[in-house]
Amino acid sequence: MKPALLFRSLRSRNYRLYFTGQFISLIGTWMQRVAIAWLVYRMTHSAQMLGFVSFIGLIPSLVLSPYAGALSDRHNRYNILFISQVASMLQSGAMAAMVIFGWESMTGVIILSAAQGMINAFDTTSRQSLMVSLIDNKEDLPNAIALNSSMVNFARLLGPALAGVLLQLWGEGVCFFIDFLSFVAVIISLLMMRLNLPPRKASKGSVLDGLISGYNYLRGAKDIKASILLLAVISMCVTPYNTLMPVFAKETFHADKAVYTALQACVGVGAFCMAIYMAALKADRDIQRLQNLMSTVFAGAILLFAACHWLPGGLALMMLAGAGMMGTISCTNTYVQTHVAENMRSRVISYYVMAFQGTIPIGALLVGLSAQHLGTSVTLAIQGTIGLAASVAFALHLRKMKEKAAGEELVVRA
Repeated sequence: MKPALLFRSLRSRNYRLYFTGQFISLIGTWMQRVAIAWLVYRMTHSAQMLGFVSFIGLIPSLVLSPYAGALSDRHNRYNILFISQVASMLQSGAMAAMVIFGWESMTGVIILSAAQGMINAFDTTSRQSLMVSLIDNKEDLPNAIALNSSMVNFARLLGPALAGVLLQLWGEGVCFFIDFLSFVAVIISLLMMRLNLPPRKASKGSVLDGLISGYNYLRGAKDIKASILLLAVISMCVTPYNTLMPVFAKETFHADKAVYTALQACVGVGAFCMAIYMAALKADRDIQRLQNLMSTVFAGAILLFAACHWLPGGLALMMLAGAGMMGTISCTNTYVQTHVAENMRSRVISYYVMAFQGTIPIGALLVGLSAQHLGTSVTLAIQGTIGLAASVAFALHLRKMKEKAAGEELVVRA
């Protein structure tokens, strides 16, 4: 495909600004994630505490996302996104100050991680909802979503690599400070945008009424609901495989952190390649069928990895897992964004955020408990099997929906 078509959504000035600022900020975000994990382990030497801090940082997405969605549908999404970016910058600054000035404590890390999790619930929902307003040609929306995914994964590769160097040279404080500075780029990009947002209609009901109407809409939109439910099962039951990778690298491959890093890098490479493929897709592609295929690839790769004892094979399977994971996420996002009613956009996207991010910490806890009692390989096999079962159920649902649509079309013609 020609580069002009692959990057066609970048023709929109507002999206170009968003893409540039967000990319710089995401590099800082991934640096912060690596630095927090290193800081927590350095302070506690506890794998359990690592899991707890991760849980605290992600669980707000499950609790607050529906409220954030209802709020975004009632108020200016741009303003909510801008406020969330400023709040994230202040959180990073507080983390940097705590470490640089020697005030570090686990209480401080937990409080700031929880604060970032709450901010992210509003940030992710408003950012995803605003995406359609950044594109001049709405047919470029799937391309914009895919390019956003490729940006996230490239930052996922670059950020931890930079963090590893800086941790060796100057420690965690510098990583947090660079993350603090990276928000300047995204804030400037937001200020430079020229948005023509439709005025928000005055809402008669409360935010709770908005939550209920969003839920009722999703119940009626069975195609969107099915895609989100598949993502929820995959996110809770398959995606937490990553929690067990350090154990698998050490006990199965009898290796050190270099192999663990290589496994993670392969996941990133696979995800990045899939994001580029998604960006090149034509607008008329059957996204739900592709989502079904990608979830099958993801779950199948994890199931095979559970029985793998050959490192090159394991690295290849991690590439497939990364591609399948990214394909599932990107397809769900694309389908929801292109099929949801505009007045329900933020509320429905909030359920997507719940399925994508909010279920992962619950799954991580269950996976850790299972691994402790059943072993790592058995747990990974169970995860892959559940993912494949969900994919089969989704495929049967798609067939049933198509048969129903075909029957209704015959009735209309008759």
